[in-house]
Amino acid sequence: MKTSIRVLMGACALGALATAASAETITIATVNNGDMIRMQGYTDQFTAKTGIDVEWVTLEENVLRQRVTTDISTKGGAFDIMTIGMYETPIWGANGWLVPLDDLSAEYDVDDILPAMAGGLSHDGTLYAAPFYGESSMIMYRTDLMEKAGLEMPAAPTWEFVREAAAAMTDRDADINGICLRGKAGWGEGGAFITAMSNSFGARWFDMDWNAQFDTEAWANTLNFYVGMMNESGPAGFATNGFNENLSLFQQGKCGMWIDATVAASFVTNPKESTVADSVGFALAPDTGLGKRSNWLWAWALAIPAGTQQEAAAKQFIEWATSKDYIELVAENEGWANVPPGARTSLYENPNYMDVPFAQMTLDSILSADPNNSTVEPSPYVGVQFAAIPEFAGIATEVSQEFSAVYAGQQTVEEALAKAQALTNDAMEAAGYR
Repeated sequence: MKTSIRVLMGACALGALATAASAETITIATVNNGDMIRMQGYTDQFTAKTGIDVEWVTLEENVLRQRVTTDISTKGGAFDIMTIGMYETPIWGANGWLVPLDDLSAEYDVDDILPAMAGGLSHDGTLYAAPFYGESSMIMYRTDLMEKAGLEMPAAPTWEFVREAAAAMTDRDADINGICLRGKAGWGEGGAFITAMSNSFGARWFDMDWNAQFDTEAWANTLNFYVGMMNESGPAGFATNGFNENLSLFQQGKCGMWIDATVAASFVTNPKESTVADSVGFALAPDTGLGKRSNWLWAWALAIPAGTQQEAAAKQFIEWATSKDYIELVAENEGWANVPPGARTSLYENPNYMDVPFAQMTLDSILSADPNNSTVEPSPYVGVQFAAIPEFAGIATEVSQEFSAVYAGQQTVEEALAKAQALTNDAMEAAGYR
């Protein structure tokens, strides 16, 4: 009898070990933005449903880009899912570095993804990353401070109005900056903002022969306007401020206006997080009358690196995290204002969501950004706040460092533009474009 019990107990122990050994774990690299942090809080529900464990590597935006780029280009295999965007996805898809997402379930409804998002995350018609959220950029502003300044924000303002309003709302004694904008180095941080802004001033990165264009009046006008306005009305140390730093300033009531990702709207209007939640308005990103606004187009999306040993499990997670059901889950627990925006057509057909104050402005901003025609003069590249060529990330990171040095008072606009012109042309020549 004792022998039988020992055998039975041994068999049970072996079974438990086998089950533990067979449990799958996927590792996901992601950005430390609020929506991604929120998603991590619901991961236990995915694990309970599927038995798949999830390990998170959560990184600051510039660090994330460096880590995932290095890992995928060297076939490091550190991650089963990577959070990437519209710049990397078509390039990496073309290189064969990503698993095609061409076999997602019918229930997932891939046709419900907004065309602008699906197009930017595809190569040759094949989807290589699923958007967790999509965004453009827009103005978020303090309605109380605008009223106090005796001004009224137009739905589609000019840069001149924004500068005037920023100066009128600035109150140094009360620690209120009229405007907060990205100045942090990094092609996807301050580099993204100034590139999108430059489009509205008539600038472009390259002419049709891939010659750098930083020696033009349009770029000088862009940078001089930005620096002048930020010195007048921006926060101290704006040269090192990115998305998260400016979000914190706005939520603390220290910004009259903030022009940044539409996805931030749910955070600045959340009374649990924002001291000014009840006095926030929205408007399209500014222009200068040249026919192009200064808003970008982006999606933070989930992609699977080719060669992962957990492809099936990774696809299960992507279907869960970017599904209609996930949107409903967040809405049920945190309200419609806090669901991931900008990714699915059905969200903007849902009357519950369209009652959210920033929903329509977000959609209008996304639809007004044209990555195939982003500049006033013709350009040879696709992309709004980036040029979709493999060399861009490295070049633009260096250019953004030169610009941030201007913002910090370490060199002049003229010096930075001359350096940007030279380093960009040298890199493009070395890459065989010129």
